[in-house]
Amino acid sequence: MIHRFQGSGQDPLLYLGGLAAFLLVLTLFLPEPVGQAVFSAGLTQPSSQNNSSHYLALGPSAGILQLPDFYLIQKNSLKAVLPTGIVKPQVLATLSGTEEELEGRRGGVIEYTVAENDTLSSIAQQFNISLETVLWANNLNKNSVISAGKKLVILPVSGVMYVVGPGDTLSDIVKKYKGNLNETIAFNELTNENEVFAGDIVIVPHGLLPSPAIKKPTSTWAPLTAGYFICPIGAPCRVTQGLHWYNAIDFSRGQCGEPIYAAAAGRVQKVKLTTSTSRWAFGGAGNHITILHPNGVVTFYGHLLSAIVDPGDEVSQGQIIAYMGGGRGMAGAGLSTGCHVHFQVVGAKNPFTR
Repeated sequence: MIHRFQGSGQDPLLYLGGLAAFLLVLTLFLPEPVGQAVFSAGLTQPSSQNNSSHYLALGPSAGILQLPDFYLIQKNSLKAVLPTGIVKPQVLATLSGTEEELEGRRGGVIEYTVAENDTLSSIAQQFNISLETVLWANNLNKNSVISAGKKLVILPVSGVMYVVGPGDTLSDIVKKYKGNLNETIAFNELTNENEVFAGDIVIVPHGLLPSPAIKKPTSTWAPLTAGYFICPIGAPCRVTQGLHWYNAIDFSRGQCGEPIYAAAAGRVQKVKLTTSTSRWAFGGAGNHITILHPNGVVTFYGHLLSAIVDPGDEVSQGQIIAYMGGGRGMAGAGLSTGCHVHFQVVGAKNPFTR
């Protein structure tokens, strides 16, 4: 923050000594900077409702104003030095980029609970997508019967949803489903066609199933030994939403800024962060991380405040990888109204399913 000071033109020391004295006094009345630590970062707003400034908060506790240390140089000037710490590259990512207003359109997949008198055609019309899109996403056909209470996966646009497997390339996927590569890259918020990994869920806008349609193979989930995955939050491990799309469980103890742990050892595949407050940021998942585990299973951690790992990092089970976000109005919260982590498992049964 920049303050403007008035001084006497007849006494130039007021410009240096006066400013130095003011800043030194200021540091005595404001919180001390955090010491040695590995920091995450987020943007938080000060408590004053009349001040629209934003401060950079370092550390898992959002809302802490970090001040630099000041050192007196030659008794007449000050030098500001940031508190000692390691700021990961993701910190810069959270502070870069532009706000995208996507509230005018739905940008992600949702689960729809069938109501009385609903038909597959009426549901497709309600969401302005093709009937085929509803059928393909839910492994149904035109003769399928749906009943009230059944949950259906609804894509944001007519097209095909595809779970990326080992060795898949985006160009091959788009070609298979007769889509447009550039449109698919843009729709999935990718930087290029190489930014897809095993376990990712890709939507090919206006894509079509090959003719004749290929029946989806029976799911082949990797077997998990007891304890292979641990809870991604600290004790008590509290489930706030049971199994929902896509093979996910929500965990929370009700407070943003708490650490998120790697459920098992593995390699970080993707770290996606944004300053956007759109509900549909990254398809509604908001800030997120994916980890590939040695058994080929991928875990996904969504609605994060910040991340302290990089793509390619090897992590151990229980290692802190991020901090919990998801609070209403927070950057990168995505489709979330409260602090929690969306823990998704691709390639195996979610072990926390009740």
